[in-house]
Parts: sequence; C-alpha cells; structure tokens
Amino acid sequence: MCLIFFSCHLASGKKERGNAVERIEIERYDKVLNEYVEFNSFSALKKLNTEYLQETKYLIEDVLRLGQVNDDKINTKLKEFYSDSTLRMLTTDALRKFSDMNRLEKGFKKGFKKLKKEIPALKIPHIYSQISALNESVVVGDSILGFSIDKYMGEDYMLYKRYFYDYQRKSMKPDRILPDCFSFFLFSEYPFPENNKGHLLDVMLYYAKVHYVVSKILEYKSFGEELNYTKHEEEWCKFNSKNIWGYMLQNGHLNSTDPMIIRKYLKQAPNTAFFGDNSPMMTGVWMGMQIVDSYMKNHKNMTLKELLEMNDYTRMLSESRFNP
Repeated sequence: MCLIFFSCHLASGKKERGNAVERIEIERYDKVLNEYVEFNSFSALKKLNTEYLQETKYLIEDVLRLGQVNDDKINTKLKEFYSDSTLRMLTTDALRKFSDMNRLEKGFKKGFKKLKKEIPALKIPHIYSQISALNESVVVGDSILGFSIDKYMGEDYMLYKRYFYDYQRKSMKPDRILPDCFSFFLFSEYPFPENNKGHLLDVMLYYAKVHYVVSKILEYKSFGEELNYTKHEEEWCKFNSKNIWGYMLQNGHLNSTDPMIIRKYLKQAPNTAFFGDNSPMMTGVWMGMQIVDSYMKNHKNMTLKELLEMNDYTRMLSESRFNP
C-alpha cells in the first residue's frame, strides 16, 4: 500500500472543497489528464492548471517528481511522460475498467455519512481519481482525497506481474479503494503524536484503532476482512492469537522502539517474519484490533471520535482487560 500526505495550502479554481455528504462526487481528474495527453486538448490543459491546480501540483511535484508546476516546460514534460507506450496501455485499461464510479461514490457517501455522524465537525474532502503511473495509491492533502485507479486493476492484471510481488498485488483490486482511502484519510486527520516515542504497543494500537473505525463505518463482517485477509489467514490468527500475544510479551516487543521489529508486525510483507511462512502479514494490526475491540466493549459509551482522539495506549491496553 502506497500513500502520500500533503499539508500545503493552495488556491484552487474549485469552490466548496469541503462538500456535504449528499454532494459527494468523484472528480475524474484521470479523464481530464488523458484528454490533454491523447488529444493535446487546450481546454483540458486549462482545467489541469485552474480547476485542478492542487491535484496537478501534487501529481507533478510529489507523486511523479517531474519538476515544479510553474516551470515553463512542465506541461510538455507531463504530456511526454504519459505518452510512454506502457503508460498509454495502462491508462486505457484503467479508464475502461473504471468507466463507472457509481458504486464507489455510493460507498464514499455511506462511509462519510457514518463518519460525519460520529464526528460532526469533520470536513468532507474533495474526492478525485487519477493515474499515478503505478506510484502512490492514495493521496491525502488539505481537503482533498485522491486515489489512483491504475493501482487497483485487480491482482491478476498482467502488468502488475512485472513490477510487484504476489503479496503486494493481493491488495491491488477495486474493493480495496474504500478501506485504503478511509484509512489514510483518518491517519491524516488523527496523526500519530509527535511526542510519542513510538513503542510497538503505541504504534500497533494507533494503526489498529483507525482500522477498527474503518471496519465499523464500512460495515465489514470481521476485522480480517477489513485487513484483506483470506478466511484461512483470519482463522490462523484466531487459532494462534494466544501464542502471538505470549511471544510479544515474552520477548518484550510491546515496549520495543526498534523499527525493524515494528515493521515486521505492521507492514506489508509475505508474512509476519516472527511466526513463519503460514502467518499472514500485519498480525500486529490484527492483534491490536482485538485489543481495541475489547476496550470498546468495556467502554460502551465511548464514541468513535473519542477513540480516535485517545492516545494513551498503555491505558487502553490496561482497561481493555485483553486476554486472548
């Protein structure tokens, strides 16, 4: 999973960046860019540099890193970049696969409606689709949320097999767009505290609480489903949860700040290295979600907003009474 966060403020030709839930619509930035590249359309270019100034700046400067958006020759450079034969094929395939965004729009509306109910002051971001040339999957900036349709073509998509490992391709399918977008939107809205020393317990429960909230607002049947586990992988976690927890405690991993240890528990990989080839990735997040779930069951009046705002993870563990 790739993503990129931005925090700069730009003027834009668009009005009302924080749209109401009822007016959520996925802006087809991908189509406008393709119109410029394929037909050298002046009107499309004008849109890229006025109506979609913020999206274009992020794409050029931070996603593709082609230069500065105000460079004299940057428009030509952008067009030449996307004129590559492989990218033309990828763009054509992606636009064909995602010709209809109705189902995704309904998903965004449903998710943000639930999120807005929990967090009334939340500003709904402007949502758009793009082609990132297999770079970042999700873009989160001030009042914007973008996703790259070329990163969600399906795990068996021919081109992916040339550039990505099997475990990476597993999440590169359309039904991962909504959980990815909501997860990283919430990560940007509720960032990990800068003064936190970053023990595994803290990082694990930080990730877990966000995934827990996403599982609730998108109404997943299980935490494993939200994490994109197969039934076999989720059953493995359930069967081995006591051993996983015991291993973490016995080796003092919960208090570790070692990036290598934290990465093995939380990041995408073929498996969780501590537990062998049969284990799924991100078992630390799955275990964390069990702790968060136990905590919420013992605090029935706590809202999802209060959960997202809570950063005392030692207290969360203690009050969860977690006992796998």
